[in-house]
Amino acid sequence: MDSPFTDRELTRLRADFPILSRRGRGGKPIVYLDAAATSQKPRSVIQAESSFYENSNGAVHRGTHLLADESSQYFEDARLKLAGFVGASPDEIVWTKNATEALNLLAYALSNPGITGGAPLVGEGDRVVTTRAEHHANLVPWQLLSQRTGCEFAYLDLDPQGRIDLETLDAITANTKVVAVTHASNVSGAITDITPIIQAAHAVGAWVVLDTCQSSAHMPLDVKALEVDFACFSGHKMAGPTGIGALYGRRELLDQLPPFLAGGSMIADVTMDKTTFQPVPERFEAGSQPVAQIHAWAVALDYLQEVGMERIRSHELALTQYLLEGLATVKGLRLLGPADYRERVGLAAFDFAGIHPHDVGQVLDAEDVAIRVGHHCALPLHAHYGLRASCRASLSLTSSREDIDRLIAGLEVVRSFFLRGK
Repeated sequence: MDSPFTDRELTRLRADFPILSRRGRGGKPIVYLDAAATSQKPRSVIQAESSFYENSNGAVHRGTHLLADESSQYFEDARLKLAGFVGASPDEIVWTKNATEALNLLAYALSNPGITGGAPLVGEGDRVVTTRAEHHANLVPWQLLSQRTGCEFAYLDLDPQGRIDLETLDAITANTKVVAVTHASNVSGAITDITPIIQAAHAVGAWVVLDTCQSSAHMPLDVKALEVDFACFSGHKMAGPTGIGALYGRRELLDQLPPFLAGGSMIADVTMDKTTFQPVPERFEAGSQPVAQIHAWAVALDYLQEVGMERIRSHELALTQYLLEGLATVKGLRLLGPADYRERVGLAAFDFAGIHPHDVGQVLDAEDVAIRVGHHCALPLHAHYGLRASCRASLSLTSSREDIDRLIAGLEVVRSFFLRGK
């Protein structure tokens, strides 16, 4: 499979990312294969954040002067931009500091009475369901919800390749209130067959929560077309800055939820006797917001859309095929996840002949190749493979065949160092 990017176009795209000219400890340009952990940022995003502080810094919705007005405009324009990027309405986008906070916001709100009072939205006798494929951020909050409320906690299991096993959909029972699932695994790379899960959840009236952190920068995404009820997003994984994320929720469902944090901006009125709250999304946005980062994220979304999400997916798909073919040539390496590159996002985790992943990572770093090593905040998924940790190479729109060639060459250096004669 060929990339839709010509060599000249890929060179131009790479030139937009200043950090890609950085040299590593070995003196060569760094090969960055850790986009699943955090994306690198184009120059336009870096400049947008700096320019905001130089020219427009003000408090959002807290004044009538020019700088406050400009800041407020950037703030709401970015909401409109993200909504359009994911197929939502602007009033269905809630700013959070990251995707983890978005999921915790939802899990915490559900453990409390709804905005009109009464019983907790999820309580004893109810069930929440997640999967063994989840990042801890889409697993632990639901475990804690179960501990707080006494609701049942259950999960969908995996097949041998790490895909969600649809034979375990019977975990979604009639008392299920929430089904939380990843769109794509950060370990196996498997893209979830989400439709039957959504259908099973909606058949019993459960809300579906989708973790898009490994998909939203790598393929087109439309939350309305997917028919999910909630979704979380991570700015720093989408060519944007750190410190900013978002929660999408269907408006009629967000309307039912109580606040997560309390303070300025989220109130309608406060007396010494009671407080009333703003409508959504402001109800969930207490305190001063990271406006510079929100603005820079909007610029990142512009960048991704200018390149084209379909083209990014096709480019990364071609490189994923090349990556899997290259890894298959390395003796002693065990790939985790589906063997078919078409079932994956652009990442590959692997075990290398029992060599500790940290040792693999250090040798590759000496070769100026950057990958992720560890459990990737997914211990139950690693346990599925009989592991505590793995090595992971992950691609982005700026990745190239030459990057993968250097990874494979680096793995041969690892092999010669630790497995000499084997």
